Amino acid sequence: MIDGMASSRTAAVLHCDLDAFYASVEQQKRPELRGKPIAVGGGVVLAASYEARAFGVRSAMPVGRARRMCPSLIVVDGSFSDYLDISDRIFDICRDFTPLVEQISIDEAFLDVSGATHLFGEPGTIGAEIRHRVRDETGLAISIGVASTKFLAKVGSQVAKPDGMIVVDPATEIEFLHALPTRLIWGVGPVTERKLAEMGITTIGQLAATERNVISKRMGRGAGGHLHALAWNKDPRRVRREHRAGSVGAQRAFGGDHRDPEFHRQVIFGLADRIGSRLRKKDRAGRTVSVRVRFSDQQVVSRATTLVAPVATTAAIAQIAEHLVAVAITEAAEGRGLSLIGISISKLVVSPHLQLELPLETDGAGGITRAGSLHDLERTALDAAVDQLRDRFGKETVAKASSMLRGTRGVPDEFGDLAIPVSER
Repeated sequence: MIDGMASSRTAAVLHCDLDAFYASVEQQKRPELRGKPIAVGGGVVLAASYEARAFGVRSAMPVGRARRMCPSLIVVDGSFSDYLDISDRIFDICRDFTPLVEQISIDEAFLDVSGATHLFGEPGTIGAEIRHRVRDETGLAISIGVASTKFLAKVGSQVAKPDGMIVVDPATEIEFLHALPTRLIWGVGPVTERKLAEMGITTIGQLAATERNVISKRMGRGAGGHLHALAWNKDPRRVRREHRAGSVGAQRAFGGDHRDPEFHRQVIFGLADRIGSRLRKKDRAGRTVSVRVRFSDQQVVSRATTLVAPVATTAAIAQIAEHLVAVAITEAAEGRGLSLIGISISKLVVSPHLQLELPLETDGAGGITRAGSLHDLERTALDAAVDQLRDRFGKETVAKASSMLRGTRGVPDEFGDLAIPVSER
């Protein structure tokens, strides 16, 4: 892959992205797997080596389908603890060059090296040294994009894959960007790419040349404006160091085309259970509940609602999330099933002392989501008891009976959460 070494003082944002991380770690640990098509996962592919990708194997794909596409596929369980340990080692290398490291998942991070050039050289030189050290100290490949914005740096790392680096000179960045296909825009999946293609837009340059209101009519006002801005590399976001979590989230990818509402309920409750437990451990509650669903064709749809008072009970989070997922399916499913559900809670506050409601009337099931109601108090007490049991005897000690009987657990929780921002875990 091409290594561009042109530099500019304003092209100081690096996006570092480990190549096929889980699969690469397994191949590094087990030399007999090197050069062979492997997948990490159980019922669902969590990661595929480049050898497996050549056969069309992709993450979130059911393992059965992956085996049909690649009969020689080797499936391994993977090691959550190993991945965390190696990730920490790699991003500690990045912190040797700059304190401005914003890790957004286990295998990728943004760096701002504008204040480090007087010590270590130009941004391209720093990127090359990081790649050398990662390879030397872990045996793994890392691709790096260097540019003037976070968006363009991430695009650069995608173009550089596998095992390469590209430095995008600000003097020619628009020319570089406009020649690329729209699928390289962060957030453009197969569905959005297809909608743009139906408008005759296949390159980022064509997107930039299309009037914003035309795009908005097809994609929606918010999405249209966002895409048009990115097509001109307008991205004001700065690299941020680790910060207090503004939200807490969890997600589960289960692959396939799941349409069973009961299955959705079990997944939602499991996610709500994990999120509620984390909130309570942090003595936090949140007012905004958001869900993210991915359909079987990879389109992603999000829905959210903001409550009058913050919640942290498992039951409240589950009930609200279940409603939002149902809304998303009703509005956008178009006959498709789901392959992923994610939930997050934001607008966090320190768990408040609640003003209790007077028990003048039966508050029904809806009281679960009303802080201070009798149902809320009951659920708060139940969650506290469950948390204590898990702290003492392990997190698998207590679970909802229906989820255990139906065996809905597929991908381990730890793996499911590696793809969400580090600050939300």
